[in-house]
Amino acid sequence: MSATQNLLNQIPGNPSKGLASADRLWRNLRDNDRPVPSVVHQNSQPLGETDWDVVICGGTLGILLGAALARQNWRVAIVERGMLKGREQEWNISRDELQTFVEMGLLTETELERAIATEYNPGRISFRGGSDIWVRDVLNIGVDPVYLLETLKQRFLNAGGTLLENTAFEEAIVHPDGVRVNVGDSKTPDSGLTTRLLIDAMGHFSPVSRQVRGQQKPDAVCLVVGTCAEGYPKNETGDLFVSFTPILHQCQYFWEAFPAKDGRTTYLFTYLDAHRDRFSLEFFFNEYVRLLPEYQQIDLEALNFKRALFGFFPSYRKSPLQSPWNRILPVGDSSGSQSPLSFGGFGAMVRHLKRLSEGVGEALNADCLDRSALSLLQPYQPNLSVTWMFQQTMSVGVNETVTDPDSIDRLLASVFDAMQDAGDEVLRPFLKDVVQFGSLSQALFRTSISAPLTVTNIVPKIGIFPLLGWMRHYLNLGAYSALSPIGEAIADWSKTASPQQRYYLHQWAQAWQYGSGRDYDR
Repeated sequence: MSATQNLLNQIPGNPSKGLASADRLWRNLRDNDRPVPSVVHQNSQPLGETDWDVVICGGTLGILLGAALARQNWRVAIVERGMLKGREQEWNISRDELQTFVEMGLLTETELERAIATEYNPGRISFRGGSDIWVRDVLNIGVDPVYLLETLKQRFLNAGGTLLENTAFEEAIVHPDGVRVNVGDSKTPDSGLTTRLLIDAMGHFSPVSRQVRGQQKPDAVCLVVGTCAEGYPKNETGDLFVSFTPILHQCQYFWEAFPAKDGRTTYLFTYLDAHRDRFSLEFFFNEYVRLLPEYQQIDLEALNFKRALFGFFPSYRKSPLQSPWNRILPVGDSSGSQSPLSFGGFGAMVRHLKRLSEGVGEALNADCLDRSALSLLQPYQPNLSVTWMFQQTMSVGVNETVTDPDSIDRLLASVFDAMQDAGDEVLRPFLKDVVQFGSLSQALFRTSISAPLTVTNIVPKIGIFPLLGWMRHYLNLGAYSALSPIGEAIADWSKTASPQQRYYLHQWAQAWQYGSGRDYDR
């Protein structure tokens, strides 16, 4: 019996089956033998009257947007294939980001405080051979998903929303004036819902997104395994980004650790591609079990494991995903709106929640629901595109010759030292997945001065053409930063424009603001 199987056998619920199922999906992705779904079709006949303004497929993160839209008095239905409930494991985020829920009237201050299961400070950043960096108030809040989603569910229902649980999405038929959404629920008349707009919030493996992407493999994948366990010594600090081993098995291993309400959560993650020769999730879990005692300075026998965590998160350079159909909008993980450095889309969804809910409301009000208009709700974001270079520098090709097993640690230590020297205004946004032109420029300049040889070695690793492509995103980041203040002025002027003009002007202004990372400053 492997070390992983021995550990999983200690946990109620038999997570071994879940790991095996996830490994099959990971193997299918590597082998590229998954069939491409055909779930979206088109029909030239008008639907006539529709029952809903918005149907959201996927409730876990869809409830965030659904509750916001229902509060705007739109007719909203959410389709969820299981029961809409949160998992036991907390979602980590920063406190200031959570204020979005209060600002939008989705939670009261009291409810927000109750949704916070854990809070710690400070968080550590550490790389092999470098010095520790400690930061406060970054990803230091553990949100209880069970309470959060149940509260948002009730807020949604009280606002007039309709929730269809245990109801699976089957197909969507796009008509000129609406979408028929067929679902696997005999209790629904004609097993279908008619809506003006379909929002796809079904996640990374949404059949709608997979149909759009076809046989395209992800450009990068984040593999994650971990556990929550009791028995650790009391520790009110966390680890945000830690590495203590050299490159192993053509990967750089990174760790995270947070206090949890029933123990301590530890993650092992790595960035890689979807090459068919990459190792399995079970192998990676074996590595986690092997290295955890060294990482936490504790014997496994001293721990009482409560939960096992594992998964993989694909990301695509061509993101956010643009729908080729009218009246269909992908959001959250379905659209790939998080950066390639992130795993899990809760933080990205919260960050864009106000923008998306207001934008969808304006699109419905102005009837701007064709694919061209909806594409403005998932615009090109140069601040996400520039992070691809960071992801590339932290990954190793399957057949790449590794001459210096400490090269990634050395580079990251230099970059984070430079960001720390530049101050919180540079370091904190980056740790919250926000890249700004001025902060990035400072970090690059300081790193090139303090570690010129390390920076020079990036060029042959990445390649000249990808580096030129990155330069285009970097320059666009600067252009968006310059345009963002103009966008704010345009948004004020648009109050006298028609609903259609106002929608377009607002979305351009929002694209410049969020695409430059200036939403972090609001």
